[in-house]
Amino acid sequence: MASKEYSKDMLKNFYSTMVRIRAFETKAAECFTKGMLAGNIHLCIGQEAAAAGAMAAMEQEDYMATTHRGHGHCVAKGGDTKKMLAELFGKKTGYCKGKGGSMHIADVDGLHSLGANGIVGAGIPIATGSALASKIYGDRHVTVCMFGDSASNQGTFHEAINMAAAWKLPVVFFIENNSYGVSTNIHSVINTENLSIRAKAYGIPGKTVDGTDPRIVYEAVKEAVDYARAGNGPSIVECKVFRYQGHYCGDPAVYRPKEYLEEGMANDCIEKMKKVLLKNGVSQEEITAMDQAAHDELEEAYVFANESEYPDPSEATTEVYFSDNERSVVR
Repeated sequence: MASKEYSKDMLKNFYSTMVRIRAFETKAAECFTKGMLAGNIHLCIGQEAAAAGAMAAMEQEDYMATTHRGHGHCVAKGGDTKKMLAELFGKKTGYCKGKGGSMHIADVDGLHSLGANGIVGAGIPIATGSALASKIYGDRHVTVCMFGDSASNQGTFHEAINMAAAWKLPVVFFIENNSYGVSTNIHSVINTENLSIRAKAYGIPGKTVDGTDPRIVYEAVKEAVDYARAGNGPSIVECKVFRYQGHYCGDPAVYRPKEYLEEGMANDCIEKMKKVLLKNGVSQEEITAMDQAAHDELEEAYVFANESEYPDPSEATTEVYFSDNERSVVR
């Protein structure tokens, strides 16, 4: 359970962020199944509370690195859903002018997002490098790195965390453990109940929390962010979540037992948060208004994305590599 009291406004902010994420993912799935999007998309439906809680614990100027399942993080960090959906459509009005697509939305200057990544575990050393930059510059920024359970078995995970721990870098390693890496159950390839215990090997804090409650996620990430900002170094925060869809949109996920989704639906983070709101004096009318606002926002984003122009083919090789920023230049 959450350990502190929250204002109605903060509870409503959690809920609003969560329903906006689900509305975005639902609209993206609808467009994908209609053949309007190229390539695959990886949705975070069911995991909304983890993104909402984690991003609320960060300051606006803090950096994030996310994953192939990163739409929710972008929405929660303050991303423009019109520009996000346009990017999925491959339109020039998208965050990366249509060249990044679903797995590569980035906005270093605006959102302080170092981008999503189609390579499992590749965001971990990128985030560690961002934290190293913050230490060199002496700024207050913390970088939060989101990744899934399977990424914790990559060499990049161990190498980057070892470096971050040795140099006390201001980074939080945030694991969204939905129990599956594509079709592999994480417990068939690890020998521990929780992944956060791996923090012990590097002498850093590690914590596993219920990822279906944004308040609990917020408290764990806020503690880790404050710890990093104070110069103490990295932490690992593991959130236990449920991935409603398969690995990609359209994956029937026949490799999962039916009990997995039954448990997930019984712990649906949005339905649970509705009960919290009602218990704390938020009316059903206010909840319905937030639901409707999220729906309307994504309908507007759809019209924007659908009516936007594609980039000119002559621009295919321009701006695909960017080095003109202080966090990326070679020294």
